[in-house]
Amino acid sequence: MRRFLQVLYWSVIAAAFIGPGTVTTAAASGAKYGLSLLWALLFSTLACLILQEAAARVTVVSGLNLGQAIRRQCRGFPLGRYLPALVALTIFLGCSAYEAGNLLGGVAGAALGTDLRGETLTLLVSLTAGLLLWFGSVRMVVNIMGAVVGLMGMIFLATAILIHPPPQELIKGLFIPQIPPGAGLLILGLVGTTVVPYNLFLGSGIASGQNLSELRFGLVVAIGLGGVISMAVVVVGYSIIGEFSFQATADALTSRLGGWAPGFFAFGLFAAGFTSAITAPLAAAVTAKSLLSTANGSDWGEKSWRFRIVWLSVLLIGTTFGLLQIKPIPAIILVQALNGILLPCAALFLFLVVNDRKLMGSAGINGWAANLATALVVFVTVVLGTSGLVRAFTAALGFPSPPEGILLGISILLAVVLVFPVHYWIRARRS
Repeated sequence: MRRFLQVLYWSVIAAAFIGPGTVTTAAASGAKYGLSLLWALLFSTLACLILQEAAARVTVVSGLNLGQAIRRQCRGFPLGRYLPALVALTIFLGCSAYEAGNLLGGVAGAALGTDLRGETLTLLVSLTAGLLLWFGSVRMVVNIMGAVVGLMGMIFLATAILIHPPPQELIKGLFIPQIPPGAGLLILGLVGTTVVPYNLFLGSGIASGQNLSELRFGLVVAIGLGGVISMAVVVVGYSIIGEFSFQATADALTSRLGGWAPGFFAFGLFAAGFTSAITAPLAAAVTAKSLLSTANGSDWGEKSWRFRIVWLSVLLIGTTFGLLQIKPIPAIILVQALNGILLPCAALFLFLVVNDRKLMGSAGINGWAANLATALVVFVTVVLGTSGLVRAFTAALGFPSPPEGILLGISILLAVVLVFPVHYWIRARRS
């Protein structure tokens, strides 16, 4: 029972990264490239697990949350005292910009199964999310999200199994990396929808008081389940003939499985939007508490006005854009640019933290195998971040995105350049 409750508790991480964006990206991948990009989701699930375990371990071993640990590491960097506030602002903007997408995605799922107007559905979803966050504790909210994610997972898995994808294509897509022509940016998108920076702060923020071995079990099962759900969505997209859309998906499922199948997909899409509409404001508040609170965190309690005003602001901004049926494109482009910097920075600082012997001690510090795996993940996040940064700025300026080969070449070169100072910094901290 304790292990089951740990899985339920840590399913909030899966709830945070399986949103309408993940459903859209994964289903579009299946519709355009079949099952050939499943390996990207397998890698991103493992990368998410490695980073989330490290962030939670920091809290359990050191007693500091990730934000406090980063503030400690920032003392050795120029202008380091301003970095935590910048990170908090970036994550607040990111959660606010994407909250509208979460609400619109949840409403799109509900609209496939009801006749209610979009504005009414938006208000209902937003009000329900607000009531849960206002009256519930963080533990209660994450347990509810875990239950919804479990139900969503069963629905997507059942639908994917009934589609009967060819087993040989499944195995090939999972374990033999392929990059079809024009798929480079979509691969980065599949990784980027799974490995998100605010989840690191959310996971660290809720890890206090947890047992390390039970925590690891809960993370492995919960994040693994999240990865399998995302892969099931790829299989659902595989059933589509032609361009991807939510309605095209519903029509394809009707023709292959019968009239009941679109209802399953509609609930899955609604659950993805609803859970993310709750976890995005919660993650923004937990991150702000992690980065801006005092040593004991008493000024940022769950019922404090500071904590509530952060998640309430994110929810209201998303609701406003959702009611107006406006996707905040300029804000999302800006956030993509900021996240292009934030994701690799958060991963790099986390890498430094888990190699700080004074902070983590001999028991909590990374071993060579963990360092090798973390270094690979950090390398990919730098490539992902640089690519997203370039694409965001070119889109904002109205220029076409550079060719994929050039974009990936620049990103890899920057990642290699960053290896050397990080390597020497880690050697100094481990001694």
